[in-house]
Amino acid sequence: MARLTAKDPFIHPDCEITDSRFGAYVEIGKGSRVNNSCFGDYSYCDRYADVANAQIGKFANIAAFVRIGATDHPLHTAACHHFLYRSDDYWDDAGGDEDFFAHRGSRTAHIGHDTWIGAGAIIKPEVTLGDGAVIAAGAVVTRDVDPYTIVAGTPAKVMRLRQPRDVAERLIALAWWDWPHEQLRHALDDFRSLEATAFLEKYEVAGE
Repeated sequence: MARLTAKDPFIHPDCEITDSRFGAYVEIGKGSRVNNSCFGDYSYCDRYADVANAQIGKFANIAAFVRIGATDHPLHTAACHHFLYRSDDYWDDAGGDEDFFAHRGSRTAHIGHDTWIGAGAIIKPEVTLGDGAVIAAGAVVTRDVDPYTIVAGTPAKVMRLRQPRDVAERLIALAWWDWPHEQLRHALDDFRSLEATAFLEKYEVAGE
């Protein structure tokens, strides 16, 4: 019997999940923390991922120890310590800074469909990863990444294209990530064996 189902996400032990939604066939790895985020169908994160304030597309591959929406501290104030906004942890008569938390929660990171984020990578708030983008292990991504582009380094820079621009545009137009579950199963052998251009040539015609 298949381990993943359309009904409920597969959540491993020791996870902290708050204010988040999950699509079909989603898996959350052991010890991960997910807050104020949405995972699209078939997306997963491996062990000890930390995901906050993120909209994640379908078929996203998020490796172990990735951090998405890594939060910032205030730099314009006299102190940058979190006693400024988690004040109720330190004083009985002081409340937390709700405006600060509301602003932090609004700074959404957007992760496209069929993306791959390597182990230990960091995606900063308000960054958008285009469909098909690949982030190398350990990269720190501080700006948007174009579709089907591979980036690496600190800060991350473009290494090469995953697919040529015209092929990327055709894949995005095909939008195979929106296919029904049974259609994906029917095409499984072709996903495994065909290069992207051959796959497109077969299924673009089929979709007309």
